[in-house]
Amino acid sequence: MSLNLCVLTPNRIVWDSEVKEIILLTNSGQIGVLPNHAPIATAVDIGILRIRLNDQWLTMALMGGFSRIGNNEITILVNDAEKGSDIDPQEAQQTLEIAEASLRKAEGKRQTIEANLGLI
Repeated sequence: MSLNLCVLTPNRIVWDSEVKEIILLTNSGQIGVLPNHAPIATAVDIGILRIRLNDQWLTMALMGGFSRIGNNEITILVNDAEKGSDIDPQEAQQTLEIAEASLRKAEGKRQTIEANLGLI
């Protein structure tokens, strides 16, 4: 038995296929979802979604949103998402360094908040 997982952003469908299991980071902690999971709607935190396809685990970065689970269907609506296999480690490291430099240079509350958002 499997689950139908659909991950959507405002601009695209990131994932739409069957999976065996997911581990989702919610605002109240991690939840594991297997077939026949009890229905639930929950806020999704910024973090990593883990997806099991048979014996293989994949990852996806999620940028916060909402999920609905029920009848072996999982719909996750997020601000943005990126498959782990599509993330360039060097580019991610450079982006992190730029965001950290902006945070160090921040003057005042507004700039500090904006710089912190760049780290997300």
